Amino acid sequence: MYYVYLIRSIEFPNEKYIGFTDNFAERLKTHNSGKSPHTKLHKPWSIEVLIGFDDKLKAASFEKYLKSGSGRAFAKNRLW
Repeated sequence: MYYVYLIRSIEFPNEKYIGFTDNFAERLKTHNSGKSPHTKLHKPWSIEVLIGFDDKLKAASFEKYLKSGSGRAFAKNRLW
């Protein structure tokens, strides 16, 4: 399985991150341990949304969409 995830900083609730992985548990540990340069300043993180895909390309495409302007608007209105 491949996952697109939306996480939110616990200490800084306005800080959010969208990502893609094939091992969500390990990826969340990476974010919370400060090993990810994009999220290390606002740890710890909690999961808001986790969506699973059988197809890697579909998951990667959905992550890319969520990071686009219209995708961010969709996520703001429907997922966060």
